Amino acid sequence: MKGIILALFLTLTTSFALADTELKIGTAAPDFELVDTAGAKHKLSSYLGKIVVLEWTNPGCPFVKRHYRKGTMKDLASTFSAQGVVWLTINSTHYLKDEELKQWSEESKLSYPVLNDADGKVGRAYGAKTTPHMFIVNKDGKVAYSGAIDSDPYGDESDARNYVNTALKEILSDKPVTVTETTPYGCSVKYKS
Repeated sequence: MKGIILALFLTLTTSFALADTELKIGTAAPDFELVDTAGAKHKLSSYLGKIVVLEWTNPGCPFVKRHYRKGTMKDLASTFSAQGVVWLTINSTHYLKDEELKQWSEESKLSYPVLNDADGKVGRAYGAKTTPHMFIVNKDGKVAYSGAIDSDPYGDESDARNYVNTALKEILSDKPVTVTETTPYGCSVKYKS
């Protein structure tokens, strides 16, 4: 029964996404400048020459909550930051106030920036559909991966494949990314109408 309810929730939450674009793998990642919860500006093009992970989030989404309870994002960000990978979390939830986002970031003890995209321009440019929805931008500023964090939307697989972990390892080893696109799962991005 739990699986049926979660499958229905997954179907409903992913079908209402209002993203405008589908980025093609190998194309230039749209540049943007957003402000983080500490007030610092982050411009994607300033990270050219580095691998950048973009994680769309919504602290109220059950899928995001599960991954943060498990440490999925924090552990990956910590592991790969030591290898020069930049991790940026982006919120495109139109109703989430800056103070709420800052409080979540502080309570979660995040070591990476949380950027606010309340007007949804960046999320729409990327075609972010769900929270989480993951993108990897390679050192050349091109999209190398787009999709789910892992193969476990229901949170019950003992041997789930973490697509972002695998892709980052391949990129850092100068190997081609074997899985460049997957279907993201989670709550729909709550874009401003």
